[in-house]
Formats: sequence, C-alpha cells, structure tokens
Amino acid sequence: MSPSASAGRILIVEDDPDIAHLLSHSLSRAGFGVDSLSSGHEVMIAVRRQRPDLVLLDLMLPGLDGLEVCRSLRGDPLTAALPVIMLTARAEESDRIVGLELGADDYITKPFSPNEVVARVRALLRRAHRTDSQPLRRYGPIVVDIERHVVTVDGEAVHLTAKEFLLLQYLIEHQGRVLSRDLLLSDVWGYQYTGGTRTVDVHVRRLREKLPVLADALVTVKQFGYKLAERSA
Repeated sequence: MSPSASAGRILIVEDDPDIAHLLSHSLSRAGFGVDSLSSGHEVMIAVRRQRPDLVLLDLMLPGLDGLEVCRSLRGDPLTAALPVIMLTARAEESDRIVGLELGADDYITKPFSPNEVVARVRALLRRAHRTDSQPLRRYGPIVVDIERHVVTVDGEAVHLTAKEFLLLQYLIEHQGRVLSRDLLLSDVWGYQYTGGTRTVDVHVRRLREKLPVLADALVTVKQFGYKLAERSA
C-alpha cells in the first residue's frame, strides 16, 4: 500500500490487474495516495483499518460483487457517508440506477479516460470536503452540520451518502426556488455529467425516504425539476 498523499487517499477495488494499474498510476501522478484490492470480501476490513477518502469500486467483482460491497458500506454508520464511484463495463441505464439506488455517488463506464476518472474523483472530493464559514443549515427539525458532515432530525442522526448530503445542503440553501434537473447536476455533481437526469430523481427519492419530513415540502415540478418549500428554519 502506498502512503497517503496531500490530495487524499483512494481505495481502488478492481480485479483486472491492468485496469487497477492504470487507475493507480493515473491517481498517483495526480497526487493521490492509492491502495488497491482485487476482492470485494476485503473492502470492509480495509476501510475500517484505514479509512480512505474515496472508493473506486468495480461492479463485476468475483465472489462479493460491487453492489453488495456498496450495500455493506452504506449499511455501516462508520462508512455510510464515504464517497463511492462505481466502475463497470455494463452501460445499461438499469445497472446505473441500481448502483445509485444502493448509494453510489457516481458511475463511470468502461472503457474510460484516466483523466476523466481523476476529474470525477477531484470533483466529488471537493464537494464532500467543502467547508463553510456558517457550518449549520437548518430546515425545520433538520440540521445539516457541514463541518462534521452530519445530518440530524430532532437530534437523531440520519445517515446520508456524500452526494445525498450535498444535494440536501443545496436544496436548503436554495429553498423556495424551482431548480431544474440540469442545474442540480451542474451545481451538485460539479461537472458535465453524462449519466442522465434520472440520477437526480434517484437521489431525491432517497432523500424523501430517509427524511420523511421532506415528503410534502420537496415538490416535483413536472417535466422540469424540484422545489423545496421555503421556511425560516
């Protein structure tokens, strides 16, 4: 395993040695510390031993596949908010949606450009680690602590993925405005996302499920996007 670099530590979970080497080389050159695993069975042990800043997770792993690994990461409070980018050779939309439903923050289809992977990693980390001079966002009983990356409802913690956290923060900061899906993709995902606007719908649905208090307040604007009803706190 390589030591952590100032840009952050990336855990690559990929059973193809050529792809793993390509990813490791590209990320190392970009200033990241890189660890690599070839089996999904090792992931939970590895992240508990030394938590990475982000996981690049292949979908089609032998034994325990990437979907199961992602489900395990999201089901553990210690890793629930860990940023995950899923890698796959399967380009069907249904596969992307399943990965996003389970909590992946991004989805990259093989073959890919190493530069694109580095850009996606940087974009996701930049948003996951963003700090703010006013670290709390409040919406009724919901409190978003930006510095600690914690969301509570009436004082009880709610476990969100990195992307769900950023989407919730953005919606609260822009409450009362009608926000298009394209705008949400641009401002929350942070680059020219190619996965389609269904990605936004998946994450909004999961926010409503995890935060029932938003069920009536987070309104779908037909054929356009979403609006979070305005309130003072």
